Amino acid sequence: MIRHTVLFKWAADATDEQKKAAATEVATLPSTVPSIRAFALGPDAGFAEQNFDFAVTADFDDDAGYFAYRDDPGHREIVRRYITPIVAQRAAVQYEF
Repeated sequence: MIRHTVLFKWAADATDEQKKAAATEVATLPSTVPSIRAFALGPDAGFAEQNFDFAVTADFDDDAGYFAYRDDPGHREIVRRYITPIVAQRAAVQYEF
């Protein structure tokens, strides 16, 4: 299994509406990308000031499933329309588990 985790720090001028729209759109991915086996997302709980603002974790059977997700046109469009305009910083990792 491959786990993909991505963290976002939102731009200072990102509005609450933009953040909510990004979360809403990203949450649709499990219904449109067949290779996703498990999926979780959410805002930071606020326990540490230096944390990122938002996280997404997705599990796949194998690397082919991850690449299918990464390159999925719907996924790419969500990133382009809802994430890129408001993201200040991004960190990601993929690992076997």
